Amino acid sequence: MNWLESLLLGLLQGLTEYLPISSSGHLAIASSLFGIDGEQNMAFTVLVHVATVLSTLVILWKEIVWIFRDLFTKQSWRSYSGLNEGTRYAINIIISMIPVGIVGVFFKDNIEAIFGSGTTVVGCCLLVTAALLTFSYYAKPRQRENISGWHAFIIGIAQAVAVLPGISRSGSTIATGIMLGNKKERLAQFSFLMVIPPILGEALLDMKDLIESAGTGVAGTETSFGVLAIGFIAAFLSGCAACKWMISIVRKGKLIWFGVYCAIVGLITILFL
Repeated sequence: MNWLESLLLGLLQGLTEYLPISSSGHLAIASSLFGIDGEQNMAFTVLVHVATVLSTLVILWKEIVWIFRDLFTKQSWRSYSGLNEGTRYAINIIISMIPVGIVGVFFKDNIEAIFGSGTTVVGCCLLVTAALLTFSYYAKPRQRENISGWHAFIIGIAQAVAVLPGISRSGSTIATGIMLGNKKERLAQFSFLMVIPPILGEALLDMKDLIESAGTGVAGTETSFGVLAIGFIAAFLSGCAACKWMISIVRKGKLIWFGVYCAIVGLITILFL
């Protein structure tokens, strides 16, 4: 991988992690076009994912401080209703992690096999993303003020399904939340915060595999530090911009255009790539 490919892939990762168009799907398509083997650039994949998590922490730092402040505020832990709002929010994030944790522990090998099965799968999953975004656009459920624990679990299931390349993590979680009747203003924030632990966990597992690969002499770390740094910075800066932009877009309810985009890219991928 050269510096230009690192720059383009870093920008792509940062933008598509938050926009509802699937970062994994776009990276798979771009890597295929560039002739890059993902297994040979594991360090790059780990770094750009960490960069997008860092961008979330920067953009949503006030919300994160609010959650931790409420967690350490005196309150009644005897019942869920006795907890303050920040603590209930943190519990909902933990609940949302359960499905993706189950998938990661029991189906990791199956998911990795799907990632290596070609771009046709990516195209089909992009069409699924397009359908979800379209359904959420036309859905008009009665809106709830706060996300419940049960809804957090269902949104977590959507996140677990989104491990498939081409199904957008942000798109699937936000669309599911909208169809359940949750307020758009809260969904984007919740969607971005709930992915921080899974992405960091995945990055740590990949780092472990990377270290083991380096120890056994398997290729995977041959990309230079400078090239990796370019990708990291590009992913961080584009991630900051996309995170702020996406929150604004969700409030205005303009997800349908991303659905149209995913449908077009999905069809092109299936027919031509």
